[in-house]
Amino acid sequence: MRYTLRDPGMLRKVMQYPGRGAPYSIRELAEAIELKHHSLVGHLLTGERDDCDSNVAHAIAGALGVAVLVLFAPPTSPDSIESSTE
Repeated sequence: MRYTLRDPGMLRKVMQYPGRGAPYSIRELAEAIELKHHSLVGHLLTGERDDCDSNVAHAIAGALGVAVLVLFAPPTSPDSIESSTE
């Protein structure tokens, strides 16, 4: 299932002022959620990508100390649900 990022600017702001701990860089956030590479986080911030796997969306929100729905929107219909790996 893919979740859509609501606003890259909001993600950037929450990374700068997370609900838990110190600010995150792109690499630090990717490392905190155990991504193999930081490019996904970078692509979400630049708008090159606007979605990610639901597990990644939940991990990002959890690391930043916010509810997942603050940053991401779940699929709106069963037709838009896909299974993929990051």
